[in-house]
Amino acid sequence: MPTDKSMINKKTFDGEELQKLKDLLVSEDNYKIIAGIKNMNNLELHTFAANYNWNSGFEVPKAILGNDNCDFGTGLLMFYRADGYRLLESKDALSESTLRERKEFISNLYQRLLEDGFYNKEISFTPPLTKVQVFKLRKSNPSVPSILLDKSPGDEVEIPVL
Repeated sequence: MPTDKSMINKKTFDGEELQKLKDLLVSEDNYKIIAGIKNMNNLELHTFAANYNWNSGFEVPKAILGNDNCDFGTGLLMFYRADGYRLLESKDALSESTLRERKEFISNLYQRLLEDGFYNKEISFTPPLTKVQVFKLRKSNPSVPSILLDKSPGDEVEIPVL
């Protein structure tokens, strides 16, 4: 269920909510983490994704994307955190990668972002690119969609470090 947009701007976490997210983030029980993710709203998902350790695999990020509350801004954040920039630089870079799970994750997320596969667009994310990087990407590959290079729609939110 989409959240009232005005709530995103005003939402802050209380100590108990932050602790719940921290506990899930450090848990080694993926079943517990995934069960917790199923009940998260879009701001909690965004915060969790922003703090996730990407060396821990793709099962948890897939669960985040599987939650209907997952926001376009969160998807874009995850695209860059999973090293989607390499796909934008060169489609061959991804196909040459030996990490099958990473390739599948980035490819599927790329398609979902392009196909507008997110119900919510309430949380903004600005890709961590310099003006020079954007210029080089657009020059070397003019077909790179702007939605992957520009700030996403929605409200900017402060992401607490967990």
